Amino acid sequence: MATNSKLHPRNQHSDGYDFARLVAQTPALEAFTIRNPRGQTTIDFKDVAAVRMLNRALLKTHYNIDDWDIPAGYLCPPIPGRVDYIHYLADLLSDGNAQKIPRGPHIQALDIGTGASLVYPLTGQSEYGWSFTGVEIDARALTSAQKICDANALKIPLRHQVEPENIFRGVIKANDFFHVTMCNPPFHASKEQAQKGTQRKWANLGKGKSKKLNFGGQNAELWCPGGEIGFVARMIEQSAEFAEHGLWFTSLVSKKDNLQPLARILKKARVADYKVVDMAQGQKTSRFIAWTFKTKKQRAIQTKTLQTKTLQAKTLQAKTLQAKTVQAK
Repeated sequence: MATNSKLHPRNQHSDGYDFARLVAQTPALEAFTIRNPRGQTTIDFKDVAAVRMLNRALLKTHYNIDDWDIPAGYLCPPIPGRVDYIHYLADLLSDGNAQKIPRGPHIQALDIGTGASLVYPLTGQSEYGWSFTGVEIDARALTSAQKICDANALKIPLRHQVEPENIFRGVIKANDFFHVTMCNPPFHASKEQAQKGTQRKWANLGKGKSKKLNFGGQNAELWCPGGEIGFVARMIEQSAEFAEHGLWFTSLVSKKDNLQPLARILKKARVADYKVVDMAQGQKTSRFIAWTFKTKKQRAIQTKTLQTKTLQAKTLQAKTLQAKTVQAK
């Protein structure tokens, strides 16, 4: 398929989908492949089952996830766009790490709304070896995420958020410290708005009117009172209570018009610094907002600790590899 040069340079999908490779790894995908008008192999992205099978193949081929599935009706995230967020977070952390991408399990990441798919921890662990903790309000989604962990022998702590109004409260513990938190917040302010958005999406796909979602999604994944801006505003407010427990707090922001009011909220929260990071996936432009309560001096101290731990992680990795080599002989 055609090169998607707008994806992050480190994104494995910037050259499109290699269907020959994907089918070789996941033969069941072949039944869902079709030819587009240009004669290229693709799938019907209006077909829910096809989208889910493509994700299964992508996660296996590129991220070493052998067993992945989600319950019917849950959000089936497009992998290339999701992993772009991870890569840009790595860049964010590198800004305070002598421009070196931090890798290894000492990097702690908190995924708010990890979902039934567990997509951010799965791709982030594979790409950078970070340690992820997932938070989810939906008990069934949490069960699905745990099933994925168990099936692939992954140790990803999962925490249930039992209070709908809370984001960090109740899930960040006294001894926690996260280098980065991330979130893909609900877009819409009501179920009605979500349904209208769905209808527009199907029209753009040439499907006409439909209330079905080709990428799925439950209520908590698609809408909440106050919509995106209300959710992120609560996130900013609560993050101030956990300033000592995080280096960078971040969230995707789908609507560009929400940036200005969110900037005012950040200033009111007296953050030390904030950034808007633009991303692009094909014809779609997206972004995330990042803020910190740490001053440049405090971040510099954190950077030295980070560099030391990165070096220790590399040394341990090298020793482990050397020991395995000796054992093999």
